[in-house]
Amino acid sequence: KLILLDSLLQEMDIMTRIILLLTLIDLKYSWADEFAAEKYGVKYASDCEVCKVVATEFQARLAESASTSGVIETGYSHTKEKKKTKYVVSELRLIETMDGICDRILGYNIHKERKDSTRFAKGQSETFSTLEGLVAKGVKVDIGIPHELWDKPSAEVTQLKTQCETMLERHEEDIEEWYFELQEKYSFEDYICRKKALKKGDTKCLAEKLQKLKKKKKSKGETGVKDEL
Repeated sequence: KLILLDSLLQEMDIMTRIILLLTLIDLKYSWADEFAAEKYGVKYASDCEVCKVVATEFQARLAESASTSGVIETGYSHTKEKKKTKYVVSELRLIETMDGICDRILGYNIHKERKDSTRFAKGQSETFSTLEGLVAKGVKVDIGIPHELWDKPSAEVTQLKTQCETMLERHEEDIEEWYFELQEKYSFEDYICRKKALKKGDTKCLAEKLQKLKKKKKSKGETGVKDEL
């Protein structure tokens, strides 16, 4: 098979070779994702989920520095006055905002009890919260993962960080355009996700919100204290 592939490549022009190799790489990763999902229950983030998380973290980072009132001075000429720019609209703020965005994603957890894009969220999942409660009561819990690794980023979250880095690199110019020219007109999610990254893809996940659970009403005679099993 390798000999046949090599002979075919030799007969193709450079561009055709590149296209073929990229297709084979895509197929390889697609098969790997399907295998991981089937064998280990791992479901990596879709493009929509990636952009949604990046938008959330980007806006959060901007909000953290929104009240900064400093002024940035640029220019090194002795004959001209240095250019002054408010920090909140400066390139420095954009650089600092983008720096570390993807590292923040490692603070997310995968909430397997949720079936939509809200499965990617900060905070401990209901599943692991329940398991931690059992461990605290002295129950031996074996899920195939050492207890000390329960709080470590999952395969989905680790991959999400990599997907975040790829997205930021791919849409760097779009982000700069939005930051300097279009912030007042569009949100990051509307411009970068809907109009750029996902303009030909599925944007359904962007509208998905975490549903608040309704509190159950206590029935008569119920004290709220449950007997241990």
